[in-house]
Amino acid sequence: MSLKTLDNVSYFELNNEINRPVDDQIPLYKDKEALAAFFKENVEPNTKTFDSIEAKLNFLIEEDYIEAEFISKYSIAFIESLYAYLEAQHFTFKSFMAAYKFYSQYALKTNDGSAYLERYEDRVAFNALYFADGNEELAMTLAEEMIYQRYQPATPSFLNAGRKRRGELVSCFLVQVTDDMNSIGRTINSALQLSRIGGGVGITLSNLREAGSPIKGFEGAASGVVPVMKLFEDSFSYSNQLGQRQGAGVVYLNVFHPDIEMFLSTKKENADEKIRVKTLSLGLVVPDKFYELARKNEDMYLFSPYSVEREYGVPFSYLDITKEYDNLVANPNIRKQKISARYLENEISKLQQESGYPYIINIDTANRSNPVYGKIIMSNLCSEILQVQEPSAINDRQQYETLGTDISCNLGSTNIVNLMESPDFGKSVRAMTRALTFITDASDIEVVPSIQNGNRLNHTIGLGAMGLHTYFAKNQMEYGSPESIEFTDVYFMMLNYWTLMESNMIAKERNESFHNFDKSDYASGSYFETYINNPVLPQSDKVKALFNTIDVPTAEDWANLQASVKEHGLYHQNRLAVAPNGSISYINDTSASIHPITRLIEERQEKKIGKIYYPAPHLSNESMPYYTSAYDMDMRKVIDVYATAQKHVDQGMSMTLFMRSEMPEGLYEWKKDTNKQTTRDLNILRHYAFHKGIKSIYYVRTFTDDAEEIGSNQCESCVI
Repeated sequence: MSLKTLDNVSYFELNNEINRPVDDQIPLYKDKEALAAFFKENVEPNTKTFDSIEAKLNFLIEEDYIEAEFISKYSIAFIESLYAYLEAQHFTFKSFMAAYKFYSQYALKTNDGSAYLERYEDRVAFNALYFADGNEELAMTLAEEMIYQRYQPATPSFLNAGRKRRGELVSCFLVQVTDDMNSIGRTINSALQLSRIGGGVGITLSNLREAGSPIKGFEGAASGVVPVMKLFEDSFSYSNQLGQRQGAGVVYLNVFHPDIEMFLSTKKENADEKIRVKTLSLGLVVPDKFYELARKNEDMYLFSPYSVEREYGVPFSYLDITKEYDNLVANPNIRKQKISARYLENEISKLQQESGYPYIINIDTANRSNPVYGKIIMSNLCSEILQVQEPSAINDRQQYETLGTDISCNLGSTNIVNLMESPDFGKSVRAMTRALTFITDASDIEVVPSIQNGNRLNHTIGLGAMGLHTYFAKNQMEYGSPESIEFTDVYFMMLNYWTLMESNMIAKERNESFHNFDKSDYASGSYFETYINNPVLPQSDKVKALFNTIDVPTAEDWANLQASVKEHGLYHQNRLAVAPNGSISYINDTSASIHPITRLIEERQEKKIGKIYYPAPHLSNESMPYYTSAYDMDMRKVIDVYATAQKHVDQGMSMTLFMRSEMPEGLYEWKKDTNKQTTRDLNILRHYAFHKGIKSIYYVRTFTDDAEEIGSNQCESCVI
């Protein structure tokens, strides 16, 4: 049967029967039947077989399916032993969705699409061999981590590792625009090039002068940020990865920029077509001062980036508005205009209700906890990347007179459920750090020199997590309960500790630290004082039992790490970031990221196929009571969980808020008169998140009366 033929197959029908209760019970066995039928009817008859591992490798290399170089770094005897180990683990997918996602999106296929050339074990083997770069011990360790699904590389890495005809190993980028035409032109070209290679791109427009500001002394000449937004949207639409899918981008604007209202208007459903953006995502950069002014119901001043840069000598993004606000107001050389902060706050909430946008970056919170030298000015397409940047200067020839630093996102994820069962938690995380390090070392985005420069100097990675709600349900903990908060605290502390340990080891081996390490809180040792003085240890009997077989770092361990880092440095400027996850969480049979599930039986609309139903992982009579839908949960519990993890994550976390247009009675105590979702509800939640130390808010997803979700789309380029 051709892979393109879906006639006379039973697995979709069997899977769909999950959604039809039998005697008031969810027939989960139907998903197992669908899984078995999928392998019998689709995978087994359509998988090309070989007489030996060597014959398979020779074929794949000779036919240009995989690269010869990474294979040549190992003996055939070792590769055969690695395959033998993987086969001996008897890996099986746990759901139809997991197998379907892998074989439809990740498995290598023949050029005509008629046969599979890879099983899951093959993709794991090629990832392990590729990332280990000839190190047999590391390759075997990585193979173990991936076959047990304790570690999952991000989609671009997992998909492309080892392939001859491949995309980039990273697919998410951040670039900044400064207030001149050369920079705008160069950044549009960067957007075109990054979109061509499959990248999702974050762009900050905060530095651009507002509409009506002067150009070369001529008043009213500037067009503002909206026309530039349209140029970027057209660029992403044009450079669409060989017609396979649209490019994806997000533009960020500081909430104190004079074009803020027009910026928000571009996403409104009734916006004029001249300004409306349909595919471009929006994000706001929000300093502390905005929350203060909105809370006090005071007016706020919007400041001209043009006059700010003339007065202060730095682009608008690099000014601390909270610190300088009163000086900016008092300075007659700064052009400004006044609006109501509460009015703007409500406009933000209205748009979030309508579209799910804008994302929110609490920029002062991000910089306050930033342990490295420099300033964070923006984020990426999923709002979890928060790294320092430096602006570039570009001349009339579109050449860099000053080469700044921009960002590429190199991501991977721990599977919390499985990592907690690792025989050696620390060894597992250290191996994951090595894999991500190879990717950042191998990444070389020449088409955007500022990204290439930032990667070379800073060696940033982003290890994250998925499956938190699954772990809670499996261990009978309510999401947001004191025990769940305690577990989250310890788990993310340990990710922090072991990635620091391995980064320190790599710096020692290579005698190299990230750029400006000597100016960081790591170098001074101050970063470690909190952990030394107040070590994060399990306290309750429940959480102590969960970590019973795992070595949890003590104050002494942190003190020893502090001394080693001060002596030998750190290789990575950034190490941790929690992405929203996508199909990768399905393959791992776990809940996405660290947010709650939305349904016990999730319904997915797959192109050309129809609906696929995905039961919550580890769903049973015992776990079901602990699988409360995000839409039926007080969002402050979600914020509390994220805020706890955020204490240990040096970058950001893609935190989504889940709301209903009709809110269940009693869900929030501040709702007195109506159960309708209001702008006030979102205002309160954003302020709560801000005061809890949340750095970023991703989408606001609203479940409407007609059972549709607003703001539920995710960027395929960026999710892992």
